[in-house]
Amino acid sequence: MDEQLNRFDAWLQERGPAALVIREYLVPVEGPDGVLFPPTFAAGDGFPGGYNIDTFPDGSSVCLIDTVGSQANRIEPLFAQENYGGLVPQIVIKAGEKRVNLLEAGHRAGDAIVRCTELQGALRAAFQAADKGNAEPLAKLAPTSIVFGAWDSRDTQAKLPRLMASTIRAWNVRKLTRSAQYVPATDYVGGGLLPEPPDRSTKDAYAERGFIHVPASGSHGGILADGGIRRDASLHLACLRLLRGGDAPALRRYILGLALTAFTAPAGGYLRQGCHLVADPEKARVFQEVYADGRRVDASVTHDEALAYARAAAQAFGIGPDREVEFDKDRALQDVTDGDGEGGRKGKKAPKSKS
Repeated sequence: MDEQLNRFDAWLQERGPAALVIREYLVPVEGPDGVLFPPTFAAGDGFPGGYNIDTFPDGSSVCLIDTVGSQANRIEPLFAQENYGGLVPQIVIKAGEKRVNLLEAGHRAGDAIVRCTELQGALRAAFQAADKGNAEPLAKLAPTSIVFGAWDSRDTQAKLPRLMASTIRAWNVRKLTRSAQYVPATDYVGGGLLPEPPDRSTKDAYAERGFIHVPASGSHGGILADGGIRRDASLHLACLRLLRGGDAPALRRYILGLALTAFTAPAGGYLRQGCHLVADPEKARVFQEVYADGRRVDASVTHDEALAYARAAAQAFGIGPDREVEFDKDRALQDVTDGDGEGGRKGKKAPKSKS
């Protein structure tokens, strides 16, 4: 056990690497020249809406395929799976007929669904302790909030930076468009089944309900990634080494184990309709230690090795208990009314995602 626990201690030393980085090359399941569909974003702040594509003076371009927040959303629920569940407390909130694991909540430990439960006071105290430099209470309650970062924006205002971040981008892209034509099962108007629409409003209603032909022209048709698709991930060891509280070495090993497990989880996968990515067999994954002086040293940790280390570190640290709590409507109403729950200060409006 000691040998397993000490395996990555060099990464936790002050003269250790500043970060670990992974660079993975991906391709659509259809092949390198396959069409893939990035996410679309709403218009705002001068952005017209649609795909997030940055184009540069030399003609090159970069398209965002999966944001850092979206990647965290995909990776974090891993810890609720049977093979990983023993690594972190399983906190489940029963809200009506729905049971929500905290690992699925939009703002992690700062989310409304857990704030409005009997854990409200414990979470506030954990955030306040973390804000003062003691991360142990939060590690016992919601350790993935330390790994992926959190902002208790509606209460204590405590912020925890991301220790592990991942983003997927496509390079030198060509944007495509597509068109479609909806054809109804029969000619409802011509066959006398419906009257001729007397005005535009009625015609629009017919179209919305599928009673007339509806063309869709020039909509988003995906992209071709001529320069390839790449996932860049980083695990910030310099930030992890700042964690304090209780048995600090055990705490850091525990969080490192969780972060390494998330860091080495398989990349790509099914992201959305039209965007299913797999590893590029022609390009090897890059895994490196990066030092403060800029040196880069090749490293290698498999997902199974990271998981074995995480289990040993979790056992040594002693994870918090699993809990199932009820969503408290009275707390929620108080939260809406005065914005400060059990006496905490009113927070700012938070962003809509984990990012």
